[in-house]
Amino acid sequence: MAQQTGNTRERCVKASAISWLWRTLSRWPLARLWRASSALGPLVYRFNKREREVTERNLAVVYPHLPASERKSLAQHSLRHSTATMLELGHAWMAEPHQVEAGILAVNGRDKLDSARAEGRGVIVLAPHFGNWEVLNFWLSSHFPFTAMYEPPKITALDPVIRHGRERMGARLVPTNPRGVAALLKALKRSEAIGILPDQEPDWGSGVFAPFFSRDAYTATLLPKLVARTQARVVTGVALRIPGKGFEIHFLDADERVYSPDDVESATGVNASVEAAIALAPAQYQWEYKRYRKVVQEQQKLANYRDYRLY
Repeated sequence: MAQQTGNTRERCVKASAISWLWRTLSRWPLARLWRASSALGPLVYRFNKREREVTERNLAVVYPHLPASERKSLAQHSLRHSTATMLELGHAWMAEPHQVEAGILAVNGRDKLDSARAEGRGVIVLAPHFGNWEVLNFWLSSHFPFTAMYEPPKITALDPVIRHGRERMGARLVPTNPRGVAALLKALKRSEAIGILPDQEPDWGSGVFAPFFSRDAYTATLLPKLVARTQARVVTGVALRIPGKGFEIHFLDADERVYSPDDVESATGVNASVEAAIALAPAQYQWEYKRYRKVVQEQQKLANYRDYRLY
């Protein structure tokens, strides 16, 4: 019991420190945050072995023909952008709304959302881990009725801080369970917008293997179920970082295969849509995520499936 109490106290102290840091950084201008990430990014690359190795392994799969020196440079730039995203969380969640809005320099493709809603259709926004997705959430929830799934953080004491930051402009967060899926369906039937993370690996039984660049990745199958029941329009949304200046919001038409009732075909379209977004600025994608953690051989229950793993 004493150990449990001690662990709880330690988590609360950690949560208070993180929250204080976010609050402090929320007062920094974006130019200063970018300078800080430019200083910290090389340290992350050098000393965080896990982030560096996963990033470089993913880039070797995705860009096999790129010279090793160019892949290394891309990995370094990617971790700098990932560091910037972490430093910018306070900006997205806690800065004055007019300051966040001022940092959004342009919005490209808004007509795709407006036209769908004018036709009485909901909009599913595929929001990959690219640029600063929290700024994208800020803009979407500022301009549309917007619902997204939310999973509480491992440090539970941070939950109210993060939840408030994401909901403060009107977003509705729902749990990652059947009740949450039902809420997404209702929002789409009201011709509203919802957000889906298209590049987060689902649990076994909730996805299929589909190509992501040159390798199969286990991909969620929630999208075709939502489309089939609502006739929603699907777009990809990203907040592209303009270093030190702000962000440009881009909404891109999703690959047409996302509308297929076949799970594998739809998942292939989802991954192709993410690839198209990454093409805007490959260094701004979160390559340190283990996107290829699951392998087909594990699903087939082969005894040597670990030999096929990338990580």
